This record gives sequence, C-alpha cells and structure tokens, in this order.
Amino acid sequence: MFVQILGSAAGGGFPQWNCNCTNCAGFRSGSLRAKARTQSSIAISDDGVNWVLCNASPDIRAQLQSFAPMQPGRALRDTGISAIILMDSQIDHTTGLLSLREGCPHQVWCTDMVHEDLSTGFPLFTMLTHWNGGLNWNRIELDRSFTIAACPSLRFTPLPLRSAAPPYSPHRFDPHPGDNIGLIVEDLNTGGKLFYAPGLGKVDAPLLDIMADSDCLLVDGTMWDDDEMQRRGVGTRTGREMGHLAQNGPGGMLEVLEKLPEQRKVLIHINNTNPILDEDSPERAELVRRHVEVAYDGMSIVL
Repeated sequence: MFVQILGSAAGGGFPQWNCNCTNCAGFRSGSLRAKARTQSSIAISDDGVNWVLCNASPDIRAQLQSFAPMQPGRALRDTGISAIILMDSQIDHTTGLLSLREGCPHQVWCTDMVHEDLSTGFPLFTMLTHWNGGLNWNRIELDRSFTIAACPSLRFTPLPLRSAAPPYSPHRFDPHPGDNIGLIVEDLNTGGKLFYAPGLGKVDAPLLDIMADSDCLLVDGTMWDDDEMQRRGVGTRTGREMGHLAQNGPGGMLEVLEKLPEQRKVLIHINNTNPILDEDSPERAELVRRHVEVAYDGMSIVL
C-alpha cells in the first residue's frame, strides 16, 4: 500500500492567509524553522498508478500538481484519481470537489450524514450535477468493509468517530454516527494496515484496540493544548468543542499513543497555531522523544 500525504495542515493551511499568530508571523519573517503546509488530504494506492483520494481540500489543484502520479498523461484528459472518500462534510475536506469539476463524473464514497450535508447546507452534490453528471454517490455503511474496483487489493473499513459536524449541518449540535469517520485500510496482499483519522475527538477502549492492531497511525494532530486558540488570541472555542483531541494534557493524544505498541505514529491535520510546527520547539522535541512523527506535504508511507 502506498500512502501519499498531499496536505498535512488543518483548515486554512500553514501559514494561514490572514493569520499573524506566533507561528504564521515567524514563518513569514524567516525566524521560525518550519515547513509550509496545505490543507489535509491523502491519496492511497495498491499499485502506485490508481489512487483513492481521501478528502478533497481547497488546495487540491496545487496538491495534484505536486505529485506526478496524479497526472499520468495517458490520454488527452487524464487523472490518477480513481475514487474519492470523504471523511466528513467540513469545508476544508470537501471544497476541492469544485476544482475537480472538469473531471466529472467522480465516484465519491461517503456516509448518509455527509451526503445529507453536501446536498442541503453545502449542496456540492446538487451543484456539480451540471458538470457531466457530477458526483456518483457510493454509500458508506458504518463498520462495514468495502472495496473499490480500481484498487482491488485494498479493503476499507469505516469507523464512526466522536467529532463535530460543520456549522451548516442540521445536526451541528446533535451529533450523529457518520458525521465523521476514521478508516482502517488494509492491503490484502502485504497485510499492511493503516488507521487514518484526521478528525478525532475521543478514543475509547474499543477504538484503542483497533489502533493497536494497525501498522501505521495517521491521526488528528490539530492542537497541542485544548485551549490553544484562546491562548493564542485567534479563537474562542476549545479543541474538544471543534471535535479534536489535543496532544497535551490528561487523556490527550500523546497519552493515548503511549499506550500503544511500537507501530508508526504520525500526526496530521495540524493547526497553524500548534507549536509542533516549529521544528525547534520543546513540543516538537517531546514528539521526537516519544517517536511520534509530524506529517508534512509530500511525505510518503509504504505498508
């Protein structure tokens, strides 16, 4: 299984276009040692030719241009994207579908809850019907594995996760199973297993067991502290209120990862305020000490 990190930042990317927090200002001035990052999205393949796109971020055009297999040039109009899986209906994970309109129809896999949001409050499915039929919806049923014809050696198992629906969702404050999912992706040839969850608000015992059984964890790295946005003066809500489990503190992501065996552990969906973006920060040094990696755009993983 080939896993390509197309984008590793949370919504807004890094540096965020309108932000002058310590990280963003430091990056622009050159005083901060860090990598620029686009908004979170990955691509997965079993042969390196046909790819399943997981989330379609607003930065999708630049992300596809930076990864040659996404434009194999086999025909006059061509793409390496064979299917698209949406983990939720958030703007930073779905707006890129509009930029893919020239390639419609696309096979899109998502839950009933995500399809509802993207047909009402943010009606991408409706809007894109005007481009060659738009998006062909394939229903994701929770806890039921599925395969995708273009990547037959990969088995996808969706898991309902505790998180938050976007502001335009009718169940913004009434969470439903399927608002946000994680994926177990297993290569049936190699046995390699990926656990992917860019939005993760809580880890219970059954989910911890699932994570322990995976070879690589690609998990929510949005914030270091739960009140980080408030402390940095750029927001009023906590990480938990937005559906994200912070790394630091009791019950945080680092404490969760510490309970797991020696598999590969990688943080993704990193907010522009998170001090781990600063490669010289004590928080980044703590991750190194714990053998936890920080995803970056262009990172490749093979399982």
